[in-house]
Amino acid sequence: MLIAGFPAGAWGTNCYLVAPAAGEECVIIDPGHQAAQGVEDALKKHRLKPVAVVLTHGHIDHVASVVPVCGAHDVPAWIHPADRYMMSDPEKALGRAFGQQLMGELTVGEPDDVKELTDGARLDLAGMEFTVAHAPGHTKGSVTFKMPETSEIPSVFFSGDLLFAGSIGRTDLPGGDHTEMLQSLARVCLPLDDSTVVLSGHGPQTSIGRERATNPYLRELQATADDARRGFGGGATAPPRRGM
Repeated sequence: MLIAGFPAGAWGTNCYLVAPAAGEECVIIDPGHQAAQGVEDALKKHRLKPVAVVLTHGHIDHVASVVPVCGAHDVPAWIHPADRYMMSDPEKALGRAFGQQLMGELTVGEPDDVKELTDGARLDLAGMEFTVAHAPGHTKGSVTFKMPETSEIPSVFFSGDLLFAGSIGRTDLPGGDHTEMLQSLARVCLPLDDSTVVLSGHGPQTSIGRERATNPYLRELQATADDARRGFGGGATAPPRRGM
């Protein structure tokens, strides 16, 4: 498998191109602010042909280049319906003060072909399988994409702005909800194998095992889940834990 990623734009948002191998069809994940040229450079370098753009959520730093990328290659964009409005109205998605700073710089709107993602859907694209998990908290329509483990590589998990190396996504923008974020982390991330490679929307690569052991949010959620399995939940008092 080939995964070519690069940070783009003012927010260093990770854009990924995923293909079975060089010279084949590919899927583009989160072509955000100032990502179009980076996408074209990666396509040329690896001799790739895009078949789709898929989006982890609708914030402008993840979708700003969707229209030019989809238009240049005549491919659809996939997004959860709860975040679809953000492609045309980033000011509403980010809050007025933040949104106004960007409006003079960006051309917003939808590509010609938009398809909607649903929780649990399996997308067969470019000869690869992506399983969608709805993971609200950062936005109402945030999703993740998981690729299955093979004999050659572990499972790959594109977490968007749900999970980062050492941290999690912010919840203070419109549509954010900290309780939903924690619920999504517990439901979507905790069941994954420790070997799962995490490629997030910002920052470096990590793994579920590393985050389970070191990320304070995942550590606390895992401890709570472990307590519940041992019978300390449901109103019982759990024994004290060291550290967090």
